[in-house]
Amino acid sequence: MTPPPRGFPEAEFQARTARAQSLMAEAGIDALLLTTEPEIRYYTGFLTRFWESPTRVWFVIVPAKGKPVAVIPSIGAHLMGQTWVQDIRTWQAPDYADDGVGLLAATLQELTPAKGTIGLADQMESHVRMPLAHLRRLERSIGARRIMGDATITRRLRQVKSTTEIAKITHAVTIGTSAFDRVPEIAREGVALSQVFRDFQRLCLEEGADWVPYLAGAAAPGGYGDVISPADDAPLRAGDVMMLDTGLIWDGYFCDFDRNFSLGPPSIAVAEGHAQLIEATQAGFAAAKPGARMCDVFHAMNDIVDPGRGGSDAGRLGHGLGMQLTEWPSLIAADTTLLEEGMVLTLEPGVTLPGGKIMVHEENIVIEAQGARYLTRPQGAEMVVI
Repeated sequence: MTPPPRGFPEAEFQARTARAQSLMAEAGIDALLLTTEPEIRYYTGFLTRFWESPTRVWFVIVPAKGKPVAVIPSIGAHLMGQTWVQDIRTWQAPDYADDGVGLLAATLQELTPAKGTIGLADQMESHVRMPLAHLRRLERSIGARRIMGDATITRRLRQVKSTTEIAKITHAVTIGTSAFDRVPEIAREGVALSQVFRDFQRLCLEEGADWVPYLAGAAAPGGYGDVISPADDAPLRAGDVMMLDTGLIWDGYFCDFDRNFSLGPPSIAVAEGHAQLIEATQAGFAAAKPGARMCDVFHAMNDIVDPGRGGSDAGRLGHGLGMQLTEWPSLIAADTTLLEEGMVLTLEPGVTLPGGKIMVHEENIVIEAQGARYLTRPQGAEMVVI
């Protein structure tokens, strides 16, 4: 398993920035203000886990022309200096009196016209990541310039992955697959689910993951109650259905898929439910072609797992995948986003079993010219028995 090269060539960041600047011109936006980790990393390559600290705020500006400009705490200057960004302006953070607002305002005044517009992501799945008081002060400090929505420019660009991005996601998936193949090493009757969680994360790291920021699952007889719980210390028992759902990272890109296991032979209801999940996944896969809509893929799966209803309580049957565990768009009845080559999606149908229990199944796919291609190794109708 040879991994792809880490990082990106500078040409990729140049192309991303040029595409953004073209869309900015169409939308009448003079600069994009980026404040979140995936936005900043998308245009710069700035990859760090230091975002876990809420103390520091980070800013990057994409001007109408030229390279992005970083306005960041001085602790990040060395790492940002290793990216293609050359104009790096810093302050010593945290600064209780200003914390970069003055420097950011001065930079925006320099890079935009006196009555210019500054785009800031404002739609679903975005956030500002700076104190409201600082945002208000920034608005007061930039004169007649106006902060407005970013016309979903960055979201639209990130929605379609480059071949280099797809290679990184594919490698993350390969690592996850290898870890799932080793689950029988760590899961058996009498072992606490919490221990399985810890051991599975270890397996992911042994197989090459950089880190494992997301792991959820469950184990219970006849199915499980939800798909987001942390593990408890209850030991696995014969008849349990165990599900593990992982989002591990390799070079800044996620995989996101789950696998179901039966502790001993599954019941008839569980076996039938699992087969139904696989049938629905295959239907979604067949429907996922360029020009189809997200809602078309949703209905292809939903008509099998939940016919006659508008969807399960989970709210969606899949989503985008890439630099974040879940990305735009969503597989729901209301999403009319057209599928394009280069989009990476999860297919995640769920079924309800007797007694109110549920089961879910998740695969990762990429949209290509002729249709979808699995990134994960698709599961068969029969459950894996431990």
